[in-house]
Formats: sequence, structure tokens, C-alpha cells
Amino acid sequence: MGAKKGTNTKQSSAAMASKASKVLQSNSSSKTAKSLAGSVLSQAHLNKKK
Repeated sequence: MGAKKGTNTKQSSAAMASKASKVLQSNSSSKTAKSLAGSVLSQAHLNKKK
């Protein structure tokens, strides 16, 4: 049937997540860039090491 209404099933790639991480770590990135980078990371499906 598909995803429930209102559920976002989109995911960011690992490459985009890596770039977003660098933006968040940069002192020269704007607040807008960091906000967008945070959005990318929230949509990334990453394998987290324990």
C-alpha cells in the first residue's frame, strides 16, 4: 500500500551526509547552510558504529 500519509520515506545518500557533516563542523558556514545540513543528516540512513 505504501507509506502512511505524512510519512517522509526519502533518504539522503552517504556522500551527501558526509558533505553535510563538514558544513556543520565549519566555522565559516552560515546558519542557513547548517540548518540545511542538519536536515540532510536527519534524512540520512547511516550505519552507526557501536
